[in-house]
Amino acid sequence: MSVAYLFPGQGSQLPSMLHSLPEHSTITNTIVEASEAIKEDVLTLDSPLALQSTINVQICLLTAGIAVARTLKEEGVHPLFVAGHSVGAFGAAVTSGVLEFSEAVRLVKLRGTLMEDKTPSGYGMGVIVGLSEKKLASIISGIHSETSPIYLTNRNSPDQMTISGSDQAVKQVLLIAKNEKARKAEQLDVNVPSHCPIFSHVSDLLESHLQKLKVSDPLIPYVSNLKARRLIKKEEIIADLAQSISSPVLWHDVTTTLYELGVRLFIEMPPGQVLTDLSKQSFPEARSIAVSMSGLKTVQVLMKRELNY
Repeated sequence: MSVAYLFPGQGSQLPSMLHSLPEHSTITNTIVEASEAIKEDVLTLDSPLALQSTINVQICLLTAGIAVARTLKEEGVHPLFVAGHSVGAFGAAVTSGVLEFSEAVRLVKLRGTLMEDKTPSGYGMGVIVGLSEKKLASIISGIHSETSPIYLTNRNSPDQMTISGSDQAVKQVLLIAKNEKARKAEQLDVNVPSHCPIFSHVSDLLESHLQKLKVSDPLIPYVSNLKARRLIKKEEIIADLAQSISSPVLWHDVTTTLYELGVRLFIEMPPGQVLTDLSKQSFPEARSIAVSMSGLKTVQVLMKRELNY
């Protein structure tokens, strides 16, 4: 039996997400380290107003995830696999030993800044539940244009997918999806078109920065957003971190790979339970829990039981 940590991406953020973390010296020290890395108090970044910024959201998600992963390690438990959805992949890379946390914080700040600076207004994302991928792709192909692009992006489960592109095209797809009896078709609280070719230049710039860093082969296996397979070489993980922002996240395939590798306990790092709900839906016979809902002590006990500590 195996345990995997899942690090959530943008859309999982919650106001006061850093302030709501458990009281623990390791969590406090991690928040201080993040603040020193970017020369800014990260505890000022999780207010409702501050979280309107993609940059702040991504910094807070990374900091929250690593703070809890480090605390669990301090308490004597660690995962056998890691994976992260979108920006969550940076948390997975830090936990696996590929990146230093301080470098990852600076990289994530750069990633968010490039996404905000390089995107004109009028772009975003939507989520659709209840249509097949083939049906959704057909709808998108009838709307996509050079002046109003729209793309099928994240495959979160067999019938939950996201779309990215111009607001106008996103709204058109959502309206048609509702008419086609989708169970859910909503605009996401995201003001950038992640995981599509619009961000190919961001991928190139990120990869250029990553190539300059001192990185290591993973100590804990990392499962890729792009290819949904286990990566064991630092060069592969660098490419995955860079190219993910301009490519779809194959999240259902990621969790399927983890399940096939023997994972029967999925643990989602804070702040929410989006990935927990997805893994419960896809693999009801496995156990899926969110730290923010279950608490550190419960997670620690379950991990020790699962790993026969």
